[in-house]
Amino acid sequence: MNETAAVILCCAVCLGLVWYYREKSKRQYRQIECMLDEILNERPVSQSDLEEGEIAELSHKARRIQEKLNLEVQSARKEKEQVKSLISNMSHQLKTPLSNVMMYQEILESSSLEEEQRKKFLEKLKTQSEKIDWILQSLFKMVNLENGVIRVQPEEKNIKATLSRALSGVYEKAQRRNIKITTEEFPDSTLYHDPRWTAEVLGNLLENAVKYTDPGGRIVVRLVPYELYSKLEIIDNGRGIAKEELSCIFQRFYRSNDVRNLEGSGIGLYLSRLILEKEKGYLTVESEYGRGSCFQVFLQNCKN
Repeated sequence: MNETAAVILCCAVCLGLVWYYREKSKRQYRQIECMLDEILNERPVSQSDLEEGEIAELSHKARRIQEKLNLEVQSARKEKEQVKSLISNMSHQLKTPLSNVMMYQEILESSSLEEEQRKKFLEKLKTQSEKIDWILQSLFKMVNLENGVIRVQPEEKNIKATLSRALSGVYEKAQRRNIKITTEEFPDSTLYHDPRWTAEVLGNLLENAVKYTDPGGRIVVRLVPYELYSKLEIIDNGRGIAKEELSCIFQRFYRSNDVRNLEGSGIGLYLSRLILEKEKGYLTVESEYGRGSCFQVFLQNCKN
């Protein structure tokens, strides 16, 4: 082969290689562009990651990116729905007391009211204002506990002091309704709990028992020790809960149709279960409609 032919052949090979790598680069570019379009349009990445080579590696990473993005999108959508639900429920819970406050304010602005009537409506206004404050405080606690802003700090503490704290908050209401609360005698136990938050749980359960028990009824509180846990029972002979609703009552803002005319927000039981979960305890219920309920708070025993 003469020198001219060798030069021509060399140039042809070089041109061929340049063309091949150019086409390969264009094909790879198109494949990468296709994968990016699929990610942006939330379609499954079609390029196989089972083949060998750089594109296969890129395909595998693209799939991982897509999966992560999908999880983030789903989480954002879920959070958005939760916020919408929270705002909707807050509006619903606050609508009635706010309307009452505005109505009582208008009545109090009337110059024709006698002093006795004015005192009566001022008391009603105070009651509705306290209800609004209670709802807002419960909502803030719920949201802060869910987001970890407020921390439940369980420790080894005697349960009798915590129970006494909860009972002191409901005795007056029980007396006004002629409901007898009996605490069965038990030796004090050291249980793993946060006294402040556990007292709130027990207070919620006791208030519900007072609220949903007819005047002249009774509430019994007792402690039953087990090997790993101790069970605090709050038993009433009130209206009870329908069997089909037992799985719903711990849901946020759930209220039975039977009690929608009574004061309440549907937050207490959800908040109670949330607190106990953070103490590594749990809450259960047994109930018979028309005959009463038994709420059971389980707290871990402390090692002696």
